[in-house]
Amino acid sequence: MTGPVSKKSFSLPQDVAERLEREANASAYVVEAVRARMRAEDLDAELARRGMTVSAEGRARARARRAQVEQEWSPGRRAALRDRSRRAAQEMLDGAGQQAPAA
Repeated sequence: MTGPVSKKSFSLPQDVAERLEREANASAYVVEAVRARMRAEDLDAELARRGMTVSAEGRARARARRAQVEQEWSPGRRAALRDRSRRAAQEMLDGAGQQAPAA
């Protein structure tokens, strides 16, 4: 971590505390987890702005489909799709301030 930091103190469930104890840098681990959550929230907000609502049912269907794909596809094919999806999501977020062209 670079730049200004703020020290916080948290009460954690035992299983979470034990998991963090196994990390060489628990702070970095927590920062990455929170930033991943922030990215997911940003994506949900952008999708909502574009009229696409993400529901618990939709997430459950996506998880079930992902589990099916993970059984059927090779690790290389899954990695390529994951990378492509991440790039597309990032491009969507990067272009969030831009007006979409008229159809």
